[in-house]
Amino acid sequence: MQDIKERIIQLKKERDAVILAHYYVPGDVQDVADYIGDSYYLSKIAAKAEEKIIVFCGVYFMGESAKILNPSKTVLMPDLEADCPMAHMAAIRDIEKVRKDHPDAAVVCYINSTAEIKAHSDVCVTSSNALHVIRALPNAIIYFIPDNNLGRYIAGMVPEKHFIFNEGFCHVHTDIGPQDVKNKKQEHLLAKVAAHPECRSEVLELADYIGSTSGIIDYVENTDAKDFIICTETGVFHEIRHRVKGKNLYAAKEDQICPDMKKNTLEKVLQALESLKPEVSVPDQVLKNARHPLDRMLQLSGMKSNEQI
Repeated sequence: MQDIKERIIQLKKERDAVILAHYYVPGDVQDVADYIGDSYYLSKIAAKAEEKIIVFCGVYFMGESAKILNPSKTVLMPDLEADCPMAHMAAIRDIEKVRKDHPDAAVVCYINSTAEIKAHSDVCVTSSNALHVIRALPNAIIYFIPDNNLGRYIAGMVPEKHFIFNEGFCHVHTDIGPQDVKNKKQEHLLAKVAAHPECRSEVLELADYIGSTSGIIDYVENTDAKDFIICTETGVFHEIRHRVKGKNLYAAKEDQICPDMKKNTLEKVLQALESLKPEVSVPDQVLKNARHPLDRMLQLSGMKSNEQI
């Protein structure tokens, strides 16, 4: 394993490559990455990458977003079949219908979506910046796609705007139920509960903290408590344990794991750097149209730095 890591580090220099990794990929893959973060942080890094090659360890929509932001660069993924089911839970026909019925609505697209869906949207958001971006929009009507839970969570904090929701969801977060949290709380009475806003509202009501993956990590690191019940993909445990010692982390339920994120392995990272494949490609017209909502997200979220929800 150490030989593979050393070879990856060597090839990064030879290929002029940068490795980006999401918190949900396996820990040993995070260890060889140049940058580790949530979707918002990684999109900012991808937008200003100077290296010729970007190796994106995540799921396909992340690689697509990196390519959209860097059309002249080579974007590789360790496994092109690492996909996000939620990214496909919005439909162009539904966007067109909302635009027809509500001409003044803003189509706000969670970054967990395909390039084609982004291309039909007005602005992208992540769980880290959605609140600020939506507040900054002049539109009074918001069509939030594809995630239903995140959309409803944000809507609760922006009562002055009317939301239209889509029925998409993340299976990892939606599978966490309120009884799972209550059962785990019975086992660890003093534990704080930290939840991602992709969770169901019944779970969020039980949380001491609600935030993005990076927000959850910061919360555990900076909160004066020893025990934490984590309601998100357990890949975040690796970064938390790297940052802070002596804290006990408990998943709200068994198998809080995204199988697609786990398709990223050291062996596949090495193979991608050796062969410069598989490469992410986005059709030119889709790339052009999808660039605007991503750029607008970065512009609007940049109005206020370091905001987490």
